[in-house]
Amino acid sequence: MTQAKAYAAVSATSGLAPTTIERRDPGAHDVEIAIDFCGLCHSDVHTIRAEWGGTTYPLVPGHEIVGKISRIGADVTGFSVGDTVGVGCMVDSCRECDSCLEGFEQYCENGNTGTYGVVDRRNGGGITQGGYSSSIVVDENYVLNVPAGLDPAGVAPLLCAGITTYSPLRYLDVQEGDSVGVVGLGGLGHMGVKIAKALGATVTVFTTSPAKADAAVALGADHVVVSSDPAQMHAAKHTLNAILDTVAAVHDINPYLGTLARDGALIQLGLPPADMPPVRPGLLIRKRLAYGGSLIGGIAETQEMLDFCAEHGIVSDIEMVTADGLDHAYDRMVAGDVKYRFVLDNSTL
Repeated sequence: MTQAKAYAAVSATSGLAPTTIERRDPGAHDVEIAIDFCGLCHSDVHTIRAEWGGTTYPLVPGHEIVGKISRIGADVTGFSVGDTVGVGCMVDSCRECDSCLEGFEQYCENGNTGTYGVVDRRNGGGITQGGYSSSIVVDENYVLNVPAGLDPAGVAPLLCAGITTYSPLRYLDVQEGDSVGVVGLGGLGHMGVKIAKALGATVTVFTTSPAKADAAVALGADHVVVSSDPAQMHAAKHTLNAILDTVAAVHDINPYLGTLARDGALIQLGLPPADMPPVRPGLLIRKRLAYGGSLIGGIAETQEMLDFCAEHGIVSDIEMVTADGLDHAYDRMVAGDVKYRFVLDNSTL
């Protein structure tokens, strides 16, 4: 075992504080990564503050990791020391179920192993600890190549927000000429705009805040609809082929379903803390609409997303934070005071 500097919470109300954790020495197929940057995801806040329940403390969060390989196992073939690599929301899965064998490890039927906060069944049964740390050891099969030419700090949120929006757009086969709506313009939403635009779609952003119109256009949106304005919502009816709903608060999706054309689909990405208002079946039936959900992406698809972003020069819009500012950054995330993702400078641990 080796020692790593980290920031951890010891309870739901403790906040994050410096500590030292143990990392296993690299096994035959492991790589050790010296972490340079780690994105802050709203799910980190929910988990650390026990808002989803079941948190095991002490816990080091962080699942948007970018760094350089410092050691490799004897049988590693796809990576070399010094490579810039990434680790996203999972570090293992069962590797045997149909989902894993088909490249959908995120839907592992035996439960994938999250980067932090879950039992690491393959490595001794301890609780996985995440990227707010100086290093991490991960099986090479769950490590991503970070393409050259991209800002590594801006890449970090791609490993969650980027793949979360890319995967449903690919699943829906969005292509040039399609019309895509994005509900919400936060960490997920701003990536949805960038990726849909790069796929050649016409992009409409739905927001409750008229003040966000200029920001949406700056990101590449073709149209902005203030969803609280009935006239604007009516004008958008039957215009879209697909919608990514990135809002994590309880809200009514029925008005958004009304903006879909025949055979359109609305994919839920935000995870509200309570039940949503019921969907009206008539809206679905009358235009053969689909309402579904999507969860990150598999390892191969995540690498595809990174390569796509490199081809199109896409990274997340970020604000850098230091380790001693993590709690303040959490409060700002809750308040919606970030454009559009925070990234931890791990050299400040």
